[in-house]
Amino acid sequence: MCGRCRPKNSPPSSRTLLAAAATVAVVTSAAAQTYPNKPVTIIVPFAAGGPSDALARLLGDRMKATLGQSFLVENVTGAAGSIAVGRAVRAAPDGYTVSFGHLGTHVANGAIYSLPYDVLADFEPVVMLPSNPMVVVSKPALPAKTLKEVLAWLKANQATATAGTAGAGSGSHIAGVYLESLTGLKLQYVPYRRQQIRAGRIRAYAITDNKRLAAAPDIPTAEEAGLPGFHMTLWNGLWVPKGTPKDIVARLNAATVEAMADPAVQKRLNDLGLELPARDQQTPQALAAWHKAEIEKWWPIIKKAGIKPE
Repeated sequence: MCGRCRPKNSPPSSRTLLAAAATVAVVTSAAAQTYPNKPVTIIVPFAAGGPSDALARLLGDRMKATLGQSFLVENVTGAAGSIAVGRAVRAAPDGYTVSFGHLGTHVANGAIYSLPYDVLADFEPVVMLPSNPMVVVSKPALPAKTLKEVLAWLKANQATATAGTAGAGSGSHIAGVYLESLTGLKLQYVPYRRQQIRAGRIRAYAITDNKRLAAAPDIPTAEEAGLPGFHMTLWNGLWVPKGTPKDIVARLNAATVEAMADPAVQKRLNDLGLELPARDQQTPQALAAWHKAEIEKWWPIIKKAGIKPE
């Protein structure tokens, strides 16, 4: 047999495999260098007009100036955002489909729903986005004037008191369950429509962040108000499907970071009551670490509470 020849069905040589790998690497690199050459779709798991939609559109409009292509927001509703996230997971890993999500869609849903995807393993993290804390509020008619007085009132009225949430598994529901775990309270949950603190129709007692909110500096933190450890932020993030080239992830990250640094964008974020993540938390690696830590924190609490889909 000729030394240069091999049987028809024999495996390719290591040299052939290396050549093929090099070809793939060149193609991937070229795609990343020309990215984006068409509009990018951001899949938002909630209806148009809501806070998630507003944030995605605000950032997308600014990112267009950096990358030279439009960012189109597609609102996909249903199943607490899991339908939208599932659509993003199934998209081609080419950077043209971006998953917008938050604590509910990319953490809580994994503990509540039986999903056809892994909320952590099936994505490449892009960047942490602005967040806002939960606020402990009541009707002004409630006799309690401080957080400690609210907790005392709830303990004395557990049979009749109700806690408003945006639905089963929502951030407000999870915050209530977390409050129960810290205080020993047993709350009754009912859905509600959000109102404005600034309108004076509700009284705010504390925020669940470790620092005061710039948009409402007169509201103390839960720690300041007498409930240590009650920390929870409704953080947001951007992800792309697993396998998206790192160069493309880096370009998306850089464009988002630049957008968040724009003074006009920051003013709008402040108007929306959103807090920017620290600059060192605006990397893909930081989002990956935070995402994993949040799953480890919230899944046991959610599962212990037995939260089920509505």
